[in-house]
Amino acid sequence: MEYPTFGWFHPLLFVLFLLLFASLAIAEGERDTPFIQETAERYSLGSEDANDVRGIAVDRQGNVWAATRAGIYRLSRSQNRWEAMMSAEQAGPGFCAYTDREGMVWMGAWNGLYRAEQDGIRRVQGISEPVSALCEVEDELQAFGPDGMWRIRGDTVTHQQLPSARSVRAVLADRQGGVWIGTDVGLFHHTASGSSWWNDEDYLLSASVRGLAYASDGALWIGGLGGITIHREGKRVGHFTTADGLPSVEVQCVRPAPDDRMWIGTPKGVVRTDGKSWSLRHSLRWLPSDDVRDVAFDADGTAWIATAGGVSAVRRRSITLAEKAQHYLSICMARHVREPGLVEKCLLETPGDVNTWRPRDDDNDGEYTGMYLAMESFRFAATKDPSAQANARRAFGASRFLQTVTGTSGFVARTVIPSDWKPLNDPNRTYTDAEWADERVADPRHKRVHERWRLSADGKWLWKGDTSSDEITGHFYGYLHFYDLAADEADKQAVREHVRRVMDYIIDCGYVLKDIDGAHTRWAVWSPEKLNGDPDWAPERGINSVEILSFLKATYHITGEEKYQREYRNLLDEHGYRENVKRAKTFNSAWRTHIDDELLALAFPALLLYETDPDLKRLYRQALDTWYEGVRRDQNPWFHYLYASLTGTAPERHDSLMFLRDAPLDLVRWTVDNTRREDLKLVRYPEIDRWQTDRLPPPSERGVMRWDDNPWTAVQGDGGHTESDGVFWLLPYWMGRYYGYIESPDK
Repeated sequence: MEYPTFGWFHPLLFVLFLLLFASLAIAEGERDTPFIQETAERYSLGSEDANDVRGIAVDRQGNVWAATRAGIYRLSRSQNRWEAMMSAEQAGPGFCAYTDREGMVWMGAWNGLYRAEQDGIRRVQGISEPVSALCEVEDELQAFGPDGMWRIRGDTVTHQQLPSARSVRAVLADRQGGVWIGTDVGLFHHTASGSSWWNDEDYLLSASVRGLAYASDGALWIGGLGGITIHREGKRVGHFTTADGLPSVEVQCVRPAPDDRMWIGTPKGVVRTDGKSWSLRHSLRWLPSDDVRDVAFDADGTAWIATAGGVSAVRRRSITLAEKAQHYLSICMARHVREPGLVEKCLLETPGDVNTWRPRDDDNDGEYTGMYLAMESFRFAATKDPSAQANARRAFGASRFLQTVTGTSGFVARTVIPSDWKPLNDPNRTYTDAEWADERVADPRHKRVHERWRLSADGKWLWKGDTSSDEITGHFYGYLHFYDLAADEADKQAVREHVRRVMDYIIDCGYVLKDIDGAHTRWAVWSPEKLNGDPDWAPERGINSVEILSFLKATYHITGEEKYQREYRNLLDEHGYRENVKRAKTFNSAWRTHIDDELLALAFPALLLYETDPDLKRLYRQALDTWYEGVRRDQNPWFHYLYASLTGTAPERHDSLMFLRDAPLDLVRWTVDNTRREDLKLVRYPEIDRWQTDRLPPPSERGVMRWDDNPWTAVQGDGGHTESDGVFWLLPYWMGRYYGYIESPDK
């Protein structure tokens, strides 16, 4: 076919240009530009009453002042500790705090108005009644309470009757010499010429007004029961409710931030918005209590948040992904690598206090050490940092030790601990016949294991049996990437010997992992007889078939021995594993789990990287595509980068970068309860077994998790009793660096 040409333009050249542009778009990585990372520091003021904070303000020296149920408190910038500023005779509830244009702080209390001084507080003469709200109108301070309003100019105090209802909750100068007054029965506007009162639905979402602020565009934001009403030039022009992003129908304060966003305090956290995008800070990761009463900002942009349980400082810092990776790695190395080199979360004796950490055994130590091994292998391949290779080598040694410590020809332990380590996370248990009958009815596949822990031959270690398929899958993922990316020739020889030993044991046992009692473990079953012939194994048929094929393909790649390729083809061609692979990812709501999603992510690489048969590559690609369709909405950069690396397509950039940047620096696994939020709906999808949210909040609004957890789960975390090792973040980051999806900061 002959193509017409138009001057310099030729259609074939244009197509080639588009293909070149597309290839460059795939190859070009994300620049590691600095971004804003928030952290939080929570403060206790010392007692339950003192922690009941109603108002907060920052003076020009940077000292923070809090009006509490126990009185007025100050956090000295120089000493960084809270101290009570009222004498025992004065002590009583404080209600509000306000910083004037000169940077001086004023506080309303049960017995009048106080002004902050350098060495304490001074009570303003002439006011002995409660003061619940403050504002500055032109050149005077105005104080409000149930007994009237006071106008303060210098040392002159003038009292007058309230121009509003007595339940004054918020006041704001109107910028024209008047004042807005929010009350329980509506909004009042007081000027020199008189007062107006609005309480109907045409003007307000509700008559309860508790927060007032001007936005940077001049609009008046009116917060209260029902949400935020927006006014401009005296008319209602819009509103924000839980349908827009408010976590609660109750608004308790509204404060403009230096970056022009509005911070809105609610009983369910503090939400920030520019009117379009919304972000929430809640849970103990961010706040001592979700009941937020007031917010103030210091000169550095730090938000000081008054809550029913104390004060929180939400700070901002500029950081790069490379710096964040170093932060997580330092945490991992400090508290999460335990002898003989296993990597997992640690226990915190005092919730949230990382200074009280101690190591903790976990059933999945082997799997997650394998993922750490892969992570450090990617880091070494991307940077050639010798510490990454050393860490990877130690992790491989720990994985190998899980096999050799058992004293068997190839059985692999779940985990191992020093023999004198107490307490165990999951101690031995003896079932009575009655208890065992109960277990068997609940799960006929359950295995009666009295002795989970066994002593090593040298008496130095306790190792745990009943190892699951999860551990073996994680092990092989780590072996493969260590062998390809970080191992020297001596390491490779060690990997070959070890992988051959484990794989031969599984084959010789009939494609199960046989424990030392002579029976297969509860979960480690890959045999055709079980997967294809036993209906109780139907849920695992697809995924376990992919796992064993992955093990065999990885072993063939590492050792080069044809016996593993023959076993691999035998399962595919003679035992129907081709058909099983097509159903690797199940969407059956009774069977679907994110554990399986993670295991498939661990198993797919060996098949798609090293299979050369076009038909099999097509089969695996179809299975991978089906899996990815099920997980692509999970905001998981590891899944995104994994899929891109195995298909040669461009990675999902927005979600990946958003997750890597928004994930909190704090790896404590605080409980985050999103069931209380009114901007989310509870659903039974994608997995039917527990409540989930209808949309996925960003990672800073969810619990710290691993990728075998369901990110949609409405309640996440363990109350701050453990800390994550950070591998959930580090693995996709270094994978992204290795494949060029994220640029080096030096580039």
